[in-house]
Amino acid sequence: MDFFNIYLPIAGLEFNVLLLLLIGFTVGVCGGFFGIGGAWIVTPALNIFGFPMPYAIGTDLAHMGGKSIVSTIRHGKFGNVDVKLGVSMIVGTTVGMELGASLVMYLERLGLAESVIRKIYVVFLFLIGSYVLYDYLSHVRRVRKAAAAGAPASAAGETFAQRLQRLKIPPMINFTASGITCSLWLPILVGLTTGVVASVLGVGGGFIRMPALIYLVGCPTLVAVGTDLFEVMITGAYGAFTYGIKGRVDLLAAIWMLLGAAAGAQMGTVAVKYVKGYSIRLLFAVTIFIACLSVLLKQLEMQTASSFTILTAGIVISLVILGLLVKGVATERAALKNGESAL
Repeated sequence: MDFFNIYLPIAGLEFNVLLLLLIGFTVGVCGGFFGIGGAWIVTPALNIFGFPMPYAIGTDLAHMGGKSIVSTIRHGKFGNVDVKLGVSMIVGTTVGMELGASLVMYLERLGLAESVIRKIYVVFLFLIGSYVLYDYLSHVRRVRKAAAAGAPASAAGETFAQRLQRLKIPPMINFTASGITCSLWLPILVGLTTGVVASVLGVGGGFIRMPALIYLVGCPTLVAVGTDLFEVMITGAYGAFTYGIKGRVDLLAAIWMLLGAAAGAQMGTVAVKYVKGYSIRLLFAVTIFIACLSVLLKQLEMQTASSFTILTAGIVISLVILGLLVKGVATERAALKNGESAL
C-alpha cells in the first residue's frame, strides 16, 4: 500500500491517498444527507491518523468549504435552502470564526491544543446527540399518544422556537423559504455561537447549527439541512482562509478528500428526498454519539480502537444512507410504473 502514499508538505507527513478518498466520500454522503460539513468525522480521523490537531482543523475547513458547494447547489434545486436566513447569520459566523481561531492558536502556544480540543469535542457531541435523541423519542411518544386518542399527531404544545419568534426585537425579518418571522438578532447570535464552535473544533458548525435552526429558529428539518449546508460553505471558505494565513492548511490533502466528497455529496443530498424529517434526526443523533466515542477513545490513548470506530462508523452510516436512497428510488419508480399501468 506504500504505492498510494503521498507526502503532504504543509502537514509534514506521508498519508495514504485511498484513505483520503474514502474519508472524503464518506463525509460527502453523510454531509449531504444531514446538512452538516461532516467534520465530526474528518477532523478526528485526520488527527487519529497523524495530523496535528491545528492542521487537521485547517485542512478539513478547506475541504469542507469546497464539498458544501456541491451539496448546497443540489439542495437549492429541491427548494431546501433559505438563502436570506443563511446570509443573515454570516456576520455572526465570521466574528465567531476569528475568536475561535485565536483561541486555538493560543492553546497551541501553551501546548494544550490536542487534549483540550478533544475534551471539548466529547462534551459538545454528547450534549447535542443527547438532546436530538430526546427530541426524537419525545416525538415518537407524542405520535403514539395522539394515535391512541384519535387526535392529530401535530397536536403538541408551543415549541421553544415559537416562543423565541414572539420576541419583537427590531429589526423583525420574514424568512419566506422557512415560513417564519423572527428578530434578526436570533440568527446572528446562532451564527456567532456556531462560528466559535466551528473554528475551535475544525467543523462547519453544522452539528450545532442544524439543531439550532430547528429548535431555536424554527426551521422545518429539510430547510434546516439545506440552509445549514449553505452556511457551512461560507464557514468552510472563511475558516480555510483564516487558518491558511496561519500556515495550518494542507491543500493537497483537502483536494484529494474533495474528489471523494464530490461524488458522495450528490448521493447523500438526493437521499434526503426519500426520508422523513424525524428519521433524519434519529440517524443524526446516532452518528454524533459514535463520533463522540471515537474521540473519547483517542483521548484515552486507545489508537487502534479509535481509528476502527471512526472509519467503520462512517462507512456503515454511509451505506445505510445509500440503502435508503436505493430503496426510495425503487419505490418511486414502482409507483410511476403502477400509475402508467393504471392509465
